[in-house]
Amino acid sequence: MNQPFQTTYETSGELIAVRHRVLRNTYWLLALSMIPTVLGAWIGVQMSFSFMSGSPFLGFLAFMAIAFGFFYVIERTKNSPIGVAVLLGFTFFMGLMLSRMIGHILHFSNGASLIMTAFGGTAIVFATMASIATTSKRDFSGLSSWLFAGVIVILLAAVANIFLQMPALQIVISAIAVVIFSAYILFDVQRVINGGETNYISATLAIYLSLYNVFVNLLALLGIFGGERD
Repeated sequence: MNQPFQTTYETSGELIAVRHRVLRNTYWLLALSMIPTVLGAWIGVQMSFSFMSGSPFLGFLAFMAIAFGFFYVIERTKNSPIGVAVLLGFTFFMGLMLSRMIGHILHFSNGASLIMTAFGGTAIVFATMASIATTSKRDFSGLSSWLFAGVIVILLAAVANIFLQMPALQIVISAIAVVIFSAYILFDVQRVINGGETNYISATLAIYLSLYNVFVNLLALLGIFGGERD
């Protein structure tokens, strides 16, 4: 008579174990992905890497095309070790793309301090959002449509500012982006915990993109408000 209850309990235990394993693997791969990102940024700074700086709009389109190409390949290979290699290749590319901003910030006398502050701020955001996702009983899945709409608004505003070159608009974009992508960390971590995402490569990609965008936009705000020239 207790057999159905025992089977249900065992199944529930197995599901929890799988979710914890996916989350653990996601965190490990996320930590590993920082290495090619830092390496790409360092190489980019040393080489003064500039991605189509003469035509920012075409550069934006090329960047999006390459990024979505990586997304497609990662999605196709996410169930094999090749997916890990492709993901790490993508994070190296993102490091290269980050190098121009890093180089710009390093021209400030307190540039290294600004970078470490942005890194520390991003780490605090991640720890806070991941903790809330892990401990909160609230379901944050309803944020999905709002967050997606927010990303679309950010992209459209960023494209517009390529032509407008308005510092005030850049500040607004960066501030909103920090909020939106911080919330995305909460959303994506909870998806793994609740079983909505069962592939650790896909989960890592989603959280990595949010962390990357939080860091970039925090760094942009720090550079605008805290950059000191000699």
